[in-house]
Amino acid sequence: MSDDAQAEAGTAEGQGPIEISDDLARHLENKREELFEKLEIRDEFPSAVLEEAEERTVDVHSEIADEVEERKDLRELTTWTTDPIDAQDFDDAISIEERDDEYVLWVHIADVTHYVNPETAMWDEAVERGNTVYLPGYTIHMLPPVLAETVCSLVPNEDRLAHTVEMHLDKETLSYDNIEIYKSVIESDERLTYSQAENRLEDPDAPLHEENKLVHEVADRMHEIRKEDGSLVLNPARDRAHTIIEECMLKANKAVTHELMWNRGVEAMYRVHPQPSPDEWSKALQEIQDLDGVSIPGSTWDDPRKAVNATLEDAPGRQLDKIQWAVMKVMPRAKYMNDPFGGHHALNFEIYGHFTSPIRRLSDLINHWIVYQNDVPENLIELCDRASDKQKDAEQAEREYKTFLQEVGLDPTAVNNRGIEVVDDDEAEKTLEH
Repeated sequence: MSDDAQAEAGTAEGQGPIEISDDLARHLENKREELFEKLEIRDEFPSAVLEEAEERTVDVHSEIADEVEERKDLRELTTWTTDPIDAQDFDDAISIEERDDEYVLWVHIADVTHYVNPETAMWDEAVERGNTVYLPGYTIHMLPPVLAETVCSLVPNEDRLAHTVEMHLDKETLSYDNIEIYKSVIESDERLTYSQAENRLEDPDAPLHEENKLVHEVADRMHEIRKEDGSLVLNPARDRAHTIIEECMLKANKAVTHELMWNRGVEAMYRVHPQPSPDEWSKALQEIQDLDGVSIPGSTWDDPRKAVNATLEDAPGRQLDKIQWAVMKVMPRAKYMNDPFGGHHALNFEIYGHFTSPIRRLSDLINHWIVYQNDVPENLIELCDRASDKQKDAEQAEREYKTFLQEVGLDPTAVNNRGIEVVDDDEAEKTLEH
C-alpha cells in the first residue's frame, strides 16, 4: 500500500460511512423529529422559499456582469478560500499584501444579502430558523442549500459577488489604521483544505506559498497579541491553517462592529459575553489547580483568562478536556444585543459582532444588511432575542442528539466525520459488532 493510500485509509473519508440498519435509521429519524418538535426547529423548507431560491440562482453570470459597474472590481487580486475537507459552502475568502508601512488584509464574504433581503421569503425563513443546526450526520440549514452551493459559494475561477472588509494594519501593532467595507466582485484563485494549506506553508515552490506564509505570520502575531491582551484561548494546539482563518475572521468581525459604532454611529447586532463572578472564576481556577500534573503559574492568578492560557500551554494532554470543562461550567451564555454593553469577556473585546458567516447565522445576515443600508431594522432588539434563543435551541438539539447516538451504540464524532449509510439488517449487525 502506498503512503498516500495508507494515509487515506486512516482518514474518516477512507474508512467510509458507518453502516446502520433500516430499523436504527427509523429510530434516529424519530428522535430527530421529536427534538425538532420540542425545540421548534423547522427541517423542511416551504415550497415558496425553495422556488424563490431557485429563481435567484438562474442566469448568475449575466447578473454578476451587470453588477460589476456598481462595485469594486477585485478580480485581479490574489484570493483564495481555506475550509475543512467536508465543507458544504465556501463563504469566506482572503487576500493579503505587505506594503512598505502596512499590511493590507482583505476578508471577502459571500454577498448573501444581495439575494436574501427583508423583501424576500428567504429572509423571513432565516429569521424563523435563526441559524443552521449541525447534528452529527444531519444538517438543518438556515438558508436553502442551493444558494450556498451556487451564487454564495466562492468557488475558484468564477466571478462572485462579495462583501469585502479591507483592513490596513499597522506593521508593529497590527491595529487598524483604516477600515473600508464595500460590495465587490472577486474571483477566487483556489480552494484549499486545511491540510493543503499546511502543505503550501511547507513547500516553497507551491502556488500561494508566499501568500499563506505571509498571512500566517500576521495571523500568528495577531493571536499572540490577543493572548497578551487577555483573550481566552481554550484550544492552544491549533494548526497553522486554523490559526489563519480564525484570526482573520475575528479581525474582520471586530473591524465591522468598530466601523459601525465609531465611524458611522449605527447600532449593530453585537455579540455580548458577560463575565463570571470573581467567586465563579476562583472556583474554576481551584478545580484546575487540583488536577494531577497541572499547575497555574503564580504570576497569572490575578487575570483568570491569562491563568487559563498559561496553564493550558504546559498542562499534560490528558488534562486539557478537564481544564476546558472547568472554564466552560462557569462561563455565562453569550447573547446577541443591540448594545455592546460589557463587551465580549472570553475574547476580551470591548465591541464584537458577527459578520463572516451570513449563510449559517442570522446575526451575520442582519449585520450585512445594516452595513449595506447604514441603518438598522426597526425590530433589531426582537431579532437579537430571536438569534440568541435559536442558538440555544440548536445547542440543546445537538447535545440531546449526541447523547441519544451514544445510547444506541453510535459514536457521535465518527458519525459526524464519516456519515451514515443504511444497509440491510445482517450487514449492519456485523458492522456494529466490529
